[in-house]
Amino acid sequence: MRGETGAIFSYCTDPSVLEGWRWFACYLTNGKHMLAYTSFGTVMLLLAITAPVSLAFGFAGATAARSRIAPLRWVGQGYTAIVRGVPDIAFFLFFVIALDQAFEWLRHQVKCPGWDDPIRQGSDFVVCDAAKLPLSSSPQWVHEVYGFSLAVLTFAIVFGAFAANVLFGAMRAVPRAQMETAEAYGMTPRQSFWRVLVPQMWIFALPGLSNLWMILVKATPLLFLLGVEDIVYWARELGGMKGAVFDYPHPDWRLWYFLALLVFYLGLTRVSEIVLERLTRRLSHGQATSGGEAMRRAAA
Repeated sequence: MRGETGAIFSYCTDPSVLEGWRWFACYLTNGKHMLAYTSFGTVMLLLAITAPVSLAFGFAGATAARSRIAPLRWVGQGYTAIVRGVPDIAFFLFFVIALDQAFEWLRHQVKCPGWDDPIRQGSDFVVCDAAKLPLSSSPQWVHEVYGFSLAVLTFAIVFGAFAANVLFGAMRAVPRAQMETAEAYGMTPRQSFWRVLVPQMWIFALPGLSNLWMILVKATPLLFLLGVEDIVYWARELGGMKGAVFDYPHPDWRLWYFLALLVFYLGLTRVSEIVLERLTRRLSHGQATSGGEAMRRAAA
């Protein structure tokens, strides 16, 4: 970790002569810590992207599961059953490798049609250099973006299956009388779906989606297992005991670093609870649910 003294203060040039608050000021603003601070943004970016993409996967899966077309219905039901039936960590570790090899295999078929050697060589997966993702000549940020993208896609597929199960149940919870009324007014099945069923289902889906969001938040440390330098990675690296070869040697401080992560996740969870509570109250207005009934009684 030599060269990590690029702190923002001018007196940080020689850490060996620093003491007290000056040492901590330089330590907490060195290059490694700056990278650690940006990893909080990595986690928030993962949540910001994964949540809507998972919801899109879930909506597609739930719609397919209730389709009148049997093969499409089988795909939707199979998607939710398979993903929900496999432990999350096993699926995460498997699917990142599977996606990476699938993308490289497709590129291999296009870019190297004259390749004669088998791709599977024992336990090795070998493609031509032009098909590798990312290319070895690519800058470091390309490798990081590619790894993060694989992680996001894996998260979205896994949590999309759970969202599909929640949305499927919410669609079935919408009173059948509303759909029959739409049909009586001459709406087509497509119009009834988009104008009646979909707007009505969200209040029934929100409790399950709220729990799923909390699970997604708690699952973000799995980025560490997927090779992404997230906050768990930096907490372990920075909190570990430093020896004489480091610019800022210190004892084992992992307890304090992971305590900071605990505070971060508790704060994020609390903010999520407040937002979800307000969203539930807004969606319950005028609905034939316990929440909507409570609001009517309070207004009366």
